[in-house]
Formats: sequence, C-alpha cells, structure tokens
Amino acid sequence: MPKHLIDPNKWIDLYSDYLFNYTISRVNDRDLSKDLVQDTFFAGLKSMKNFKGEASERTWLISILKRKIIDYYRKINSNKGKAEVRMSYNSDVETEGDWLEERVADPFDKNAESVIENEELGDAIYSCLDKLPAKQATIFKMKTIEGIDTETICNELNITASNLWVIIHRARTTMASCMEKNWF
Repeated sequence: MPKHLIDPNKWIDLYSDYLFNYTISRVNDRDLSKDLVQDTFFAGLKSMKNFKGEASERTWLISILKRKIIDYYRKINSNKGKAEVRMSYNSDVETEGDWLEERVADPFDKNAESVIENEELGDAIYSCLDKLPAKQATIFKMKTIEGIDTETICNELNITASNLWVIIHRARTTMASCMEKNWF
C-alpha cells in the first residue's frame, strides 16, 4: 500500500477558515469553535500515520472535527435530565443531627405554561418559515429542523456546499429578524 503524504504545514492556510465556519454553525460560540478547530489540528497531527488517502485532507480533517463536536455535546449533555440531589444537615432541636435529602426541581418537567409557550414558539417559527422564499425554507428545514447533513442536501438539491451555506445564512438572518418581531 503506498504511503499517502499530507502536509500539516499548510492546514491552517488551507482549512482553518472552512473548519471554523463549519464549527461555528454547529456550536454558535467563537472561542469554542477556535478551540475545537485547534483540537482537530492536534488530533490530525497525532494520527497522521493513519491517513490512508481514501479521502482528501479536508474531508479527513472534517471527520476528525465532527467527532470533536460530538464529544463536546456528549460532555455538556452527560448529566442532562438528571435531577440534582443535595443533602442538607438539619439543625433544628427536634431532629438535631439528621441529614435530609432535598430534590431540586427537574428543569425538564413541563408544566402547562411551558407547553403553551412552546406551542406559541412553534407557531411563530412556522409563520416565519412561511415568509421565506421556497428554496430557503426548504433548505432551512432540511438542515436546521430535520438535521440532514450538508452532503445529502447538496446532492438532493444539486447545489454546492458554498451555495448551501449562503442560503442557510440568509435564511437564518431572515428568521432571526422575523422571530424578533413576532416572538420576543
């Protein structure tokens, strides 16, 4: 099997902007995006010997970055949905020295008010979606709501990734403006 050469000295010039834009659209935090891209380059350096040349350098780096993003979300969501349990020391006279377990309210427990609010939010989102041009609305739904990956959308709609991101950016900008007027 031939040894495939990659040149990490060119990664920053060739791929950093693309990887950053890819990341910022998924985590919506500039500093975190920079850290994840940096972690991707470090992981790429550490695993250069595993590069087989079956994909381009950029595709290989994106696959590393995707794993970094997934790891990030796994880490921050690992305790999601678990109610916190605290112990407090009871110091009143009758029960002196007893430890009491206190349950903190579950933030994922929906009450009627939050259900109504979520329905209203959903209505506002779909109302704003209806105001988008058809192609923008379709792409926004596919990418943001249905979570379909970029390559699938591009193949299905016969557009380039660059075109997709321009359309997504325009749709998000329009949606944000519309939501500000109709929801906030």
